[in-house]
Amino acid sequence: MENVVLIVHLLLALGLIAVVLLQRSEGGGLGMGGGGGGAMSGRAAATALSKVTWVLAVAFICTSILLTVLAAQRASGTSVIDRLGVPAPAPSQPAAPGLPTGDSLLPPSADDNAPLVPRAD
Repeated sequence: MENVVLIVHLLLALGLIAVVLLQRSEGGGLGMGGGGGGAMSGRAAATALSKVTWVLAVAFICTSILLTVLAAQRASGTSVIDRLGVPAPAPSQPAAPGLPTGDSLLPPSADDNAPLVPRAD
C-alpha cells in the first residue's frame, strides 16, 4: 500500500513540475520569447494550466499527508535503535592505568574537609 502511494506521489511531483514549467512566466523566465499560437489562446491556456496545477498540488499534498500517516502507523512504539538490531553496548571497561577516573575529575563537594583554597592566616 505504501509503495503504491509513494509511486503515485512521485508521478504527481513530476507532473506538477512539468505543468509549472509549461506555464507562462509573468516576469520572463522560461516563458520569455515564447510566441502565441497553438490550439488554445493565451488566456485559456493559462486558466487551464492553473487549474491543472491546483489539482496536482492538492493531490500532492494529500499523498504527502497519507504517506506521513502510514509511516507513523508503521513506526509506532518502536525506536530507531530497536529497528537496527544492534545489541546493547557492553558495560564500560575500567579506565586504563594512569588515567584518572570520572570521580576524580569532579570538584570536591561541600562535605569534604579539605578547603579549596589554602587560607593565608
